Amino acid sequence: MALTYEDIQNKLTAQFGDAVKDYSESYGMLTFEIDREKLLEVVRYLRDDETLRFNFLTTLCGMHFPDNELERQFASVYHMHNWVDNVRIRFKAFLNGENPEVESLTSLFESANWQERETYDFYGIIFKGHPDLRRILNMDEMVSFPMRKEFPLEDANRTDKDDRYFGRIPQNNNLN
Repeated sequence: MALTYEDIQNKLTAQFGDAVKDYSESYGMLTFEIDREKLLEVVRYLRDDETLRFNFLTTLCGMHFPDNELERQFASVYHMHNWVDNVRIRFKAFLNGENPEVESLTSLFESANWQERETYDFYGIIFKGHPDLRRILNMDEMVSFPMRKEFPLEDANRTDKDDRYFGRIPQNNNLN
């Protein structure tokens, strides 16, 4: 019997109750939210349950939502794949904006090592229990996290660009 999204949702709800919530199907993939305190436990269950068998961590990344309430300003996002039934899922854990911390998955998936380091490097999300959480792509001396939405997209003081060449011309501007 093929594994369905309803089966996954029923098993997670029976095992974890409200710690797993907000189920939806987005772009053909089951998506849900996990309380950050239960993340490691839920992921272990997804991997080890004999029916679910989500044995591959495909993706782990971060997101920044600066306009959200403090407790939901960051999210760590995960994609997992059940190779046996060819089913994929996506879930996220929201994190505090002042102290974005979540448990490391390196004890469950070795592939989480570099993915967590990259997420730390770009978003500043701390993965508690990670064996070597340090920058992986940016310079060690950097004090900021470049993927956070705290910085303007462009430098308003640049003098080496001309908006006319980028299609950003005000409608009432006369170009002589």
